[in-house]
Amino acid sequence: KKESVTLLSTISVENINVLKGQSQNLLINLHKLNDIRRLNEYLIACHSKAVPGGMLVGSFIPLKRARHKLRSKMPKFIFLIIYPIHFLFYRVFPKLPKLRHLYFILTKGRSRNISKAEIFGRLHFCGYKIIAQKLIDNTFYFIAQKLNTISTEEFPSYGPIIGLKRVGFNGKIITIHKFRTMHPYSEFIQKELFENQNLNPSGKIKDDFRITNWGKIMRSLFIDELPQFYDWFQGKVKIVGVRALSEHYLSLYPEDLQKERIKQKPGLMPPYYADMPKSFDEILDSERTYLKRKSEKSFSTDFIYFWRGLINILFRGARSS
Repeated sequence: KKESVTLLSTISVENINVLKGQSQNLLINLHKLNDIRRLNEYLIACHSKAVPGGMLVGSFIPLKRARHKLRSKMPKFIFLIIYPIHFLFYRVFPKLPKLRHLYFILTKGRSRNISKAEIFGRLHFCGYKIIAQKLIDNTFYFIAQKLNTISTEEFPSYGPIIGLKRVGFNGKIITIHKFRTMHPYSEFIQKELFENQNLNPSGKIKDDFRITNWGKIMRSLFIDELPQFYDWFQGKVKIVGVRALSEHYLSLYPEDLQKERIKQKPGLMPPYYADMPKSFDEILDSERTYLKRKSEKSFSTDFIYFWRGLINILFRGARSS
């Protein structure tokens, strides 16, 4: 039906709100998402206007292409001076509570540097599934399908320290804190990435574009793990133990191992660092062995695994990925 397809070029949520509720089979906005200030509000408004299974078509300039575009406009030596300032203003300021207001006053929310991972994460958070994507020149185009539900997460992570929902002792959901190493909203696309890209030999998602460049450095130096000492002080985790996993990642484990894992508090130093497994199956075997020994000799097992893990970290290159 002609009236069920709407073509717009707007940054105003008001232009979406005037549409009739659940009337759109296809909603196309030609204006890039980088210029929309209240992005979640816009996506949720579009969600409310789409029929079940309706489509939203949009575009944005991803972070890496914005950098490439800026580089093409000037000599390299000038770019090396300008880019850190540009990154600080367009990428960091919008994430800091007090400076965020100044940023939006000066820019009206336009030309925001935003990553592919964040856009896709926001789309999932707001009740969509990505069904098609294409990079043309510097612009990324997508088709997203409306799902029935919008995330119930009240405060999605956005700042430098993030709280991640993990399965803890006795299956209780706990919040684990880390320094951010992934783009904002990355946690909302973990399941889809696994389904599309599966795991690499070390048990991590293949070609995970959610991890930032500085995040890779922080992980290699274990800086990202430091806020977990706060969780340790609160008694949610211990020093040695299996790593706290998300509900989705835990669902990939065999059922018997899932049950064994939640009998113990998760730990800051998992058996991974002591055994240095090279595949997902070896990770499972490593955890089974640790949990069995732990049930037999609790203190001595943790003592041995701690020192083996520390030696591997300091001298054998064991790193968080």
